[in-house]
Amino acid sequence: MAAVVLVSTEGLSHEEWLAYRDLGIGGSDASVVCGVNKYKSPLELWMEKTGQKEPEEVGESAYWGSRLESLIREEFTIRTGIEVKTVKQILRSKEYPFMLANLDGVCLCPTHGKCIFEAKTANAFIAGEWDGDAVPREYILQVQHYLCVTGYNGAYIAVLIGGNEFHWKFVPRDEELISMIIRYERDFWAHVQDDIPLPPDGSKACGEYIKRRYPNSIQLSQIKLPNSAADLIRQYNQADEQLEIAEEQKNKAANLLKQMLGEHAIGTVGDGCVKWSTVTQNRFSEKLFKAEQPEVHEKYKVKSSYRRFTVKEPTKADEGCNTQNQLLLWKAG
Repeated sequence: MAAVVLVSTEGLSHEEWLAYRDLGIGGSDASVVCGVNKYKSPLELWMEKTGQKEPEEVGESAYWGSRLESLIREEFTIRTGIEVKTVKQILRSKEYPFMLANLDGVCLCPTHGKCIFEAKTANAFIAGEWDGDAVPREYILQVQHYLCVTGYNGAYIAVLIGGNEFHWKFVPRDEELISMIIRYERDFWAHVQDDIPLPPDGSKACGEYIKRRYPNSIQLSQIKLPNSAADLIRQYNQADEQLEIAEEQKNKAANLLKQMLGEHAIGTVGDGCVKWSTVTQNRFSEKLFKAEQPEVHEKYKVKSSYRRFTVKEPTKADEGCNTQNQLLLWKAG
């Protein structure tokens, strides 16, 4: 095996498990580091690994995925005849110590030798991502990461879709993809160890990080921005205009659907569904409180400040000779 045991997971608390995960990059982190994860950005993961952001709570999907893991493993053995051995350890690569693996299982295939086993659950709405030989790319990156850590020849992925549709796929070892993963993860881990932020991205977490890092401005201070800022301002304004158009289209569609619903709470079309339900809430009325208790309201007023962000696109004369679009991107190439 190309890996060493970092720690046994038997008896390990969830908090201890998370602490060990922060000692390196796990398989589920691979798609984030490579910039292809739909739910988390590389900068957000960097913040978690450097202790600047708490990992998100495990959602219902992840919870049930964990609960159903043993059932999926058993069904895989029934259908293939291949026994799966559970691995209650966190493994670390000998050659790349920043690469960790927490496997669902391992198995011995007569054709491919030692293989990884990975159990997944999927919503019925994304069943198309598993059609034919297809496997979602985040899982491809995850198992290739594991194959790098272990040195094994391939991986079996078994998936339960919508609670009633079972499939399994074989993913062979891909040296070219593994080399790319190593390259991205090595660079990412250098940023973690040196506490150097990754380039800004469009995630909400990135915006919160920048606001925390620069909470206040020095009044009337001014700097000369690089010429590339002109392209970023133009990009910002164009995106803002597109958002306005998209928001208007969204509101129009919503209003037409609401008109169709009328007094009804739920409307269906095929397997689609529209809901417009009455929700009752108790809210604090500051306006009423101020009118009836002005002295108390004044006593508990708290002064706050924030940084207002506005942009003005420069004229052609101000842009200088730089017309190249120099955007900061973190992208799997």
